[in-house]
Parts: sequence; structure tokens; C-alpha cells
Amino acid sequence: MMKNSLGYEYQSDFARRYVAQGEAQGRKEGRLEITLKQLALRFGPLPDETQTRVRSAQDAQVDAVAERLLTAQTLEEALSSLY
Repeated sequence: MMKNSLGYEYQSDFARRYVAQGEAQGRKEGRLEITLKQLALRFGPLPDETQTRVRSAQDAQVDAVAERLLTAQTLEEALSSLY
């Protein structure tokens, strides 16, 4: 059985499925936000187009950006997996 943070057990498959989807979406949004924050801290304010591009990227692309920003010399280099 799936439990929430307060210990409640979800009884139906419907509830378990949608709670799991919500949690997955929350994790994805969190990864996006921290990646955008790290990019901005490293390279300065991000243009709206860059933020939109990162937000619309696939999970693997966001992971690649997050890894690449550690060693990239430029914003373009960090975002190379998105082009």
C-alpha cells in the first residue's frame, strides 16, 4: 500500500496512480527549478527563451544540462544538449 507523508494509506488504485503521478511531476518541476537556478548563478540572468527551452526539455536533456553546467565555460556550452 502507498502511504502519504502523514501515514494515510491510499485505498484505491485510482488514488495511488494519481498521487504517484503528482509526486513524479513535483520531482520533475523541482529538478527544473534547481537547474535553472544553478544556471543563473553560474552564468547570470537567463533570457526568457532559455528558461522556456529548459522547461520544455525532456528529462534526460535536463539531466545533461545539470551535469554539463558544472564544467561548461559558457551558457551555450551548458545548454548544448538542448540544440
